[in-house]
Amino acid sequence: CPGPLALLWGFCLGSAFCLSDEDSVSSPCLRSLAENESKKSRSPSSEKKKKKKKKKKKIPLLTWKEKGSHLCASTRAPNVGKFLEPVIQAEKLAIKKKLKKEREALGDKAPPKPIPKTIDNQRVHDETIVDPNDEEVAYDEATDEFASYFNRQTSPKILITTSDRPHGRTVRLCEQLSTVIPNSHVYYRRGLALKKIIPQCISRDFTDLIVINEDRKTPNGLILSHLPSGPTAHFKMSSVRLRKEIKRRGKDPTEHVPEIILNNFTTRLGHSVGRMFASLFPHNPQFIGRQVATFHNQRDYIFFRFHRYIFKSEKKVGIQELGPRFTLKLRSLQKGTFDSKYGEYEWVHKPREMDTSRRKFHL
Repeated sequence: CPGPLALLWGFCLGSAFCLSDEDSVSSPCLRSLAENESKKSRSPSSEKKKKKKKKKKKIPLLTWKEKGSHLCASTRAPNVGKFLEPVIQAEKLAIKKKLKKEREALGDKAPPKPIPKTIDNQRVHDETIVDPNDEEVAYDEATDEFASYFNRQTSPKILITTSDRPHGRTVRLCEQLSTVIPNSHVYYRRGLALKKIIPQCISRDFTDLIVINEDRKTPNGLILSHLPSGPTAHFKMSSVRLRKEIKRRGKDPTEHVPEIILNNFTTRLGHSVGRMFASLFPHNPQFIGRQVATFHNQRDYIFFRFHRYIFKSEKKVGIQELGPRFTLKLRSLQKGTFDSKYGEYEWVHKPREMDTSRRKFHL
């Protein structure tokens, strides 16, 4: 029977032998000890990286500075202008009120108001701007094609027609123009060429021919030819509004001869175009009808409006738009009557050459 010391020595030798060979480990206690030692030997940084999650930084949409009391926008705030508009308007209003108080305090000694800069008053100087006292211009106007009208030797008689196979909108525009221009007659074209229509107009004592062209069922052009010897103007037409399409319009116009206003036709070309429009209406307007036809030129766009003015009191006057309305843009001015093949042109609009500056106008 071995003693206790021999048994302890044998146990130690066996445990050392088992730990040296991993395949011979059969005790569950020894297995757990080996696994714990292997886990401790591993690097803890790899496990920590897996556990960590990337946290996205939340960017605030808007922040408010306490010191400056101004809104600051981050990269995620695209519509900051909506928040800043009321602040800017309030500052502008405060400046206007301050200037108004200063003017009232100074009275007559107040400085004149500054003239705002616009494209119209910053216009490039044109050598062809007409001086009303120029003798050469007066002689040209006394001997041009419209001299017989302005000398009251002829009375206007207008023929209004359309392009081939017109649609309803173009026909209604012609009918409404005939109520605006006195002594005008609407005829359907019926496929005739303009070169055949012009001799018939001259034989029937018509003084002007108006042709309204259309594209995709909407009017887009106007040809105005003065008879019998020209000139002929070709306009681009846009922004057409018939009477039913105008809000708060007045009653239909009466048969009274309207007044005519020609505004801002300052150059030699503008004078000739303005005289063409003036020759469409009789000389003596009937003021009882209180009707006015206006051709207003602004930046080479001619705006046509037809109004009736109403006297509300001795000092106040109101106006009612009767319609129709449209906008014209001059494309070419041709000598003589309409001749697209052999006609001689006085002026042709060339956008690439003439529209180099926004502050340069031709009418």
